[in-house]
Amino acid sequence: MPGIILTVSGQSDHKFSETLAEKISALTCRILQKDIEQTTALIRYHPHEDWFIGGRALSVLGKNAFKLEVTITDETNTKAEKAVFHREAFALLSEIIGNLHPHSNIHIIDCRASAYGYGGETQEHRFFQSALKK
Repeated sequence: MPGIILTVSGQSDHKFSETLAEKISALTCRILQKDIEQTTALIRYHPHEDWFIGGRALSVLGKNAFKLEVTITDETNTKAEKAVFHREAFALLSEIIGNLHPHSNIHIIDCRASAYGYGGETQEHRFFQSALKK
């Protein structure tokens, strides 16, 4: 059940948000082996003049940027899977957004199963309940 927060430089654009949410959710689920039906995506926009890299605004640098945060349950993906995700997510967002500053970043957040969940239940609880059914 990944939770995705993608912040993109620029002004809000609903159609662009739909494209970003669809593509980054599909990539996340494919590489990190997650269920699309349990995936949430939040797309945010931040003005170029208020986004700084190296102390200079993107509006001055003439670049776009993104910050991608993907929250997953700890110990559900390998280092190799995460490395592939970093590479492919950066390539995908470079293609869709264009003119990216190289310091656009990706953060995979590993949360303990006892601290992460949805619907009022933790992932740890879900894991034990599914194990009992077997």
